[in-house]
Amino acid sequence: MSVAAQVGEKLFNDTILSSTGAMSCATCHDKGNHHAAPDTRSVPAGADSGHEAGRQAPSLQYLKFNTRFYFAKDGTPTGGFTWDGRATTLGDQASGPLLNPNEMANTSVEDVVAKLKRSNNAAEFKKVFGSDIFDRPADAFARLQYALQQYQLEDPDFAPFSSKFDLWLAGKVQLTATELKGWSLFNDPNKGNCAACHISTAADGHPPLFTDFTYDTLGVPRNLEIQANADASYYDLGLCGPVRTDLAARTDLCGAFRVPTLRNVAKTAPYFHNGALKTLTDAVRFYVRRDTNPEEWYPTDGAGTVQKFNDLPLAYRKNVNTTEAPYNRKPGESPALTESEIADVVAFLNTLTDGYTP
Repeated sequence: MSVAAQVGEKLFNDTILSSTGAMSCATCHDKGNHHAAPDTRSVPAGADSGHEAGRQAPSLQYLKFNTRFYFAKDGTPTGGFTWDGRATTLGDQASGPLLNPNEMANTSVEDVVAKLKRSNNAAEFKKVFGSDIFDRPADAFARLQYALQQYQLEDPDFAPFSSKFDLWLAGKVQLTATELKGWSLFNDPNKGNCAACHISTAADGHPPLFTDFTYDTLGVPRNLEIQANADASYYDLGLCGPVRTDLAARTDLCGAFRVPTLRNVAKTAPYFHNGALKTLTDAVRFYVRRDTNPEEWYPTDGAGTVQKFNDLPLAYRKNVNTTEAPYNRKPGESPALTESEIADVVAFLNTLTDGYTP
């Protein structure tokens, strides 16, 4: 790695950059767990007691292949970093937690740089970026962003392509009959139809990423474990706010969140932006039973009516994807996958875990 990436790696693991001196980037993006959260909390705890991040901490792996946010020719929102795509680069994304009062809880760019100046890595930072870099806090912060970005771009651990699936593609191992059946169901447009968003074909000289970096409105159940959701009037609406503000007028995008990669998905529970579902089996089950059996996922009101898509205001529930398989079903109809087939898909998804040894 370049010297900038090397100092970026050290700072990624440096707890001094948080308000309490006890949290680093690696606290929520643990290298030992594919750069995802090391625990199964719905959302990570913040540096300051009583605070927590508003969203689940996803893996940082394979994001090097992402782009800045844009609208495709057909109007599809695509690219961008973080769950709502508001960050334009990996460096921009890295600055978010540093300045978020509910995460690393620094008060300003100057506050971060003052801590960086006291870090054990300060001398190396100056050696790489200039002896007077700390005299220019805005520049020092920009170089910190750059270093963290280069670490993620250059360290092969962020895109190892070392799963059983990758070895199978290379003809070095065989998938089991169950895994192969799951692979077929994953790709079948009338069954799992997972590949519609989690692209399963190679592109641009690398193996499949299992994401198209677009956005979808899934109507995931409200997670009452999240502190902010104690306020019944609060809703996290993804692309249209409240964290992202430039698309607030695009109410047709309310509830849409970025499609994550499925690589290492078996190790990165809980699932979805709000960590509402705790197991991979339940996440797959939700996709195929959300519309046929909504009572399994959503609460009922006093009259016994299921409050479907209850983590969206009524006006935005029409945004939820109900046209593509497996969502295009009605209550009482058969789900697109049986319980046995759900197990097959989960078996396949387990082949996407990096670090596989035959």
